[in-house]
Amino acid sequence: MPKRSLRSQLLAQRRALSHDSWYASSCAAQFNLLSLDEYVRAECLALYAPAHNETDTGLILADAFKAGKRVLYPAVCGHQMVFRRVEAVEELREGAFGILEPCPTGVDHHADEADLIVVPGVAFDLSGHRIGYGKGFYDRFLQHPGRKAHLVGLCHDFQLVESHVPADAHDIPMEIVVTDTRIVRIKK
Repeated sequence: MPKRSLRSQLLAQRRALSHDSWYASSCAAQFNLLSLDEYVRAECLALYAPAHNETDTGLILADAFKAGKRVLYPAVCGHQMVFRRVEAVEELREGAFGILEPCPTGVDHHADEADLIVVPGVAFDLSGHRIGYGKGFYDRFLQHPGRKAHLVGLCHDFQLVESHVPADAHDIPMEIVVTDTRIVRIKK
């Protein structure tokens, strides 16, 4: 299926989720992510603020704060995305595309500073490829030459498709995809 068609179909399905279904799926997916050794060992992780019924990250954030981990959130600056440290959820403000972002006066962090980066997506496949919203912010950010972070896609199970999603040469694949019902480690 072409990328545009798959994106439209899955975005519609995600937006149609009831609040209760979204919440239950989000909680289960987050608990699955919290069980990963890569998460437990991470001292610094990057999360995202969910939009349009994306899988929530609030439980991960609370656990990370409790464990004393450093937490970074993305902010869009023109055509680029940077990450900034967040020490309280109240520091997030509506930014680009109506998505919550950290304060614009914070220090920019690069992909080489995180141990684990949780990546949102519209679709993922069993090879770790993802389809985002089509602007390429994450792919450009993740191309940092010093990046050592584990890449974990987080989504509702219906977003993890059995068929191969179209991938371009610049697309960065995930190492792990976590849903509400499964954890898929990508074989290299």
